[in-house]
Amino acid sequence: MSLAISHLARRFGATEVLRGIELEVPQGELIALLGPSGSGKTTLLRIIAGLDWPDAGRLSFDGTDWLAKSAAERRIGFVFQHYALFPHMTMRDNIAFGLTVLPRAERPGKTQIAAVVDGLLQFLQIGGLADRYPAELSGGQRQRVALGRAMATQPRVLLLDEPFGALDAQVRRDLRRWLRGVHDSAGTTTIFVTHDQEEAFELADRVVVMNGGIIEQIGHPDQIYDHPATPFVARFLGLTVELPVTMHTGRACAAGLDLTGLPRRAIADGAATLFLRPADIRPVPEATAPFHVTEIASTGALLRIVAQDAAGCRIESEVPRRDGRDLAVGQAVSLRAAAGQIFPTGAPIGAVPAETPYTLKEARP
Repeated sequence: MSLAISHLARRFGATEVLRGIELEVPQGELIALLGPSGSGKTTLLRIIAGLDWPDAGRLSFDGTDWLAKSAAERRIGFVFQHYALFPHMTMRDNIAFGLTVLPRAERPGKTQIAAVVDGLLQFLQIGGLADRYPAELSGGQRQRVALGRAMATQPRVLLLDEPFGALDAQVRRDLRRWLRGVHDSAGTTTIFVTHDQEEAFELADRVVVMNGGIIEQIGHPDQIYDHPATPFVARFLGLTVELPVTMHTGRACAAGLDLTGLPRRAIADGAATLFLRPADIRPVPEATAPFHVTEIASTGALLRIVAQDAAGCRIESEVPRRDGRDLAVGQAVSLRAAAGQIFPTGAPIGAVPAETPYTLKEARP
């Protein structure tokens, strides 16, 4: 069984929020929709849930047209950022709610509902808090209750909209590891929305990077991180240093830059743009190099080093503090790139760079 989305489009007035979305999610996979605010992530999630409707396109699950079914008929579990728990109900009653409002013909008996709730309380590791009210719980505990309520009806697909956005950093880290374990144990198809790159990469089997209503790239987290497919993905994932280079027989060249560590690219000779992460740039002392160190700042474990040439090209790099002991302000340095991505100059946002395909097993370790 899989969820299939084809040519999905949605507009609000003159604004195109989704523009021809194509996506297939196999049974049991955990997918992250990653992108900035306004990229269309939540709108896509709401359409899958049956809370909104597209202007064009198809949505099906296991071959069944979901656009012909109501939200209730799709059997979706939805977890919101702000929990949306009933404050007058205990944890136990909140989790049971979805079962108690099922049509009479489908509604389990009270004994069966109690058994399902007890099982979920133990599964979610909150059994000792069953009779507390939401106001008596921490944010992380409330989010576990919200997840339990979504899972109680045995949804075909579980949807999570920024599920950890209202929590502090340490609780988010703990809960996302816990959620991955819950997903693997339950085997439910799960789609979650986030703008947090670390969260998406740690949790998801595949990441769907969205921007301006389109999908820029889909792939395993490592594949996307190492091989961003478009300039937008490169910038969004931290390749914030952009340098003009010249391509010659598949190699990038630029004065003061050591780019021999980059693989050959199937890009035509001529002007191109190199995208680098500061952590992938290593300043190397070289008396005749055109760059000079202008700033050095310590963040504890790292040194932030800024180098500039006579033309005003300013490049920021990050190196482990112990590796930068020999550097000083005013020193001439060449800049060695350990990894980067290259696009022909003027490449449109959706242009995929030509390079040797990157292969990686989809299964998580």
